[in-house]
Amino acid sequence: MFVIIEKTHCTGCEACQASCPVGAIEIDGGIATITDKCTCCGACVEECPVQAIKLENENNNIAPAKEAFHLGAYQGVWVFAELRQGTIMNIALELLGEGRKLADTLGVELGAVLIGNKVEPLAQDLFAYGADVVYLVENAELENYRTESYCAALEKLIKTYKPEILLIGATNIGRDLGPRLAGRVRTGLTADCTVLDIDTEKRLLNQTRPAFGGNIMATIICPDTRPQLATVRSGVMKKATPDFNRTGRIIKAIYPPDVKVRTIVRDIVKEAKKIVNLEEAQIIVSGGRGVGGPEGFKLLEEVAARLGAIVGASRGAVDSGWIPSNHQVGQTGKTVHPKLYIACGISGAIQHLAGMQHSSVIVAINKNSSAPIFKIADYGIVGDLFKVLPALLDTLKEITNGNKESSAI
Repeated sequence: MFVIIEKTHCTGCEACQASCPVGAIEIDGGIATITDKCTCCGACVEECPVQAIKLENENNNIAPAKEAFHLGAYQGVWVFAELRQGTIMNIALELLGEGRKLADTLGVELGAVLIGNKVEPLAQDLFAYGADVVYLVENAELENYRTESYCAALEKLIKTYKPEILLIGATNIGRDLGPRLAGRVRTGLTADCTVLDIDTEKRLLNQTRPAFGGNIMATIICPDTRPQLATVRSGVMKKATPDFNRTGRIIKAIYPPDVKVRTIVRDIVKEAKKIVNLEEAQIIVSGGRGVGGPEGFKLLEEVAARLGAIVGASRGAVDSGWIPSNHQVGQTGKTVHPKLYIACGISGAIQHLAGMQHSSVIVAINKNSSAPIFKIADYGIVGDLFKVLPALLDTLKEITNGNKESSAI
């Protein structure tokens, strides 16, 4: 792809030069010229008032103009109901709760997209969690997730029913499906969102996500194309209380017959390692660099065992090799919202706070009284965690032994 300037048409108005984001246009002798800085973004093509600039491909064909979207034809909020072996993933239920709020704000229906093989009975669960309508695509080819088959099914649904917003979980499947789907329907995609809200005046979805390593929160909009497509991190949205008396409509769609699928699922093998389900944990005992090493995490594991908790960790502890990465909480780890989060030796970097700040109760243990973690903690203990945690363990043991003695009596 390259940019061509018709010198006989150029007036030297400098409109293209002002529009170039990389400074790749110079005015020489009253005529615009392209330098080797050009990235072929096409901004100058749209700005030229006399249409003297063209974007061409290597075969000397003019590149197709940007597709025009009739925004008024798109309406409704959709949630992709991700399944794993016939079970609805928690992220789908979380997104239905958030989607319900967005749909109510816009005054439209909330739809859930259910794709699989013989999965229609699951529609009732989607109605219970807030969906007004379920778009159902069933076929033996959809028994297991494959990029080509699921993307084709969703693409056909979007082009037929035209939703204005589509939310997908930022899971392994969602991170594969979202970008491919965005490319197929020629829309934008905001990945790993943590906050969603509606600009009611412009009817736009404000999609907020951490950027630059979590140091800022960027809000992104998609004003010119539809649907407004976002993947959302697990654990940042709360599930609504289900009402199993709710009902809704099921719209059945046909799986496209001409889909070319290049992969075959022979078998599904689960990892033979300990599952760390941080997103569903009610209590998390988490450690950072202040834990000092792998031995320190053994103390945290003992406390967690007494509390019926799961052990979490900061990125610093994981990067140091003290604990596996599936325990990591934060911007580059898991987002959690337990009832109780105990932060041990964690200073409170913004990347970590982004993953746990919505916990119901936060207890921080740190030697440094100025540590940022104390600013969001409900209870702060300034002290050595290797003195505080053993004291906590002793108390927990007394409580446990006391309960056993009461039971015996």
